[in-house]
Amino acid sequence: MSDSPLSDLHLRETCIAREVTEQGMFLQWCRDLVRLPDGREARREFVVHPGAVMIVARLPDGRFVMERQFRYPVGMTMIEFPAGKLDHGEGGLACAQRELFEETGYRARRWAKAGVLHPTIGYATEVIEVWLADELTAGERQLDDGEFLDVFAAEAGELSQWMLKGQLTDAKTIVGMMWLQKWQSGAFQPDWTVVD
Repeated sequence: MSDSPLSDLHLRETCIAREVTEQGMFLQWCRDLVRLPDGREARREFVVHPGAVMIVARLPDGRFVMERQFRYPVGMTMIEFPAGKLDHGEGGLACAQRELFEETGYRARRWAKAGVLHPTIGYATEVIEVWLADELTAGERQLDDGEFLDVFAAEAGELSQWMLKGQLTDAKTIVGMMWLQKWQSGAFQPDWTVVD
């Protein structure tokens, strides 16, 4: 057992060499040779992801903006909070504002960063920032070419029931629901930024 729960020097692996095995439109596949904490060498394969945001957006009636989108890798239509990847050099808030508007047509006056999640730590560098959005106004969405999704509103209780029934299984949305519950209960006090 470690002396300090925060010390991780005895766990760290160090990159010796990196090979980029594939470059996609926004993903990169890498194979690294690493030095283990005990001095031996090992291989690590992983995907480099640009990062993303997810938006928990509350409508004036207290319901939340949701999406239904077919996700090809799992062959299923998923229920999700709005989300999207960061463009090169884009900050989290700017990305959250852009993605919410493009996918749903909504703009929010108040924004607060809730937290960060690492959805696939075993094989990808992806980091997702969780943003809360409030005081929404509707507009005309601007989907990317080839992007198809339904936008709808749901109550927090409905989301919980869908999760319990296995109808909502997207990990980032489930984490977003945890932040939503903390926000609604008052256990999390957002530090709001007002955007006019």
